Amino acid sequence: MACFLVPMALGILTTILRKFFPAKYKIEWLNMMLWGGVLMLAVEHLAHGEVTPYPPFLTAGVEHIIPELFEVGVPMAMSIVVVWSIMVMVSTRLEHVETVKSSLRT
Repeated sequence: MACFLVPMALGILTTILRKFFPAKYKIEWLNMMLWGGVLMLAVEHLAHGEVTPYPPFLTAGVEHIIPELFEVGVPMAMSIVVVWSIMVMVSTRLEHVETVKSSLRT
């Protein structure tokens, strides 16, 4: 019901601070992954009536929301960051291999 709030908070943070990340980290990839997941989950929760477009926005009480943030939201955000990290490492490696190949050709 509120699991998307953790990736949303991380998305807000990385969007605000994106100017401070070097281009090699491809922070825009992380932002797209985070915001895409948040949008997908928000729509899904809205469709199931767990989130409403009017107050109170979250239909469950705080006693249900807080544990879900830690049990589902945090692992979800961490998974997104791990996948992004792997994507950046693979991309960097491929760019390095291409650079080495092009330098050997000349």
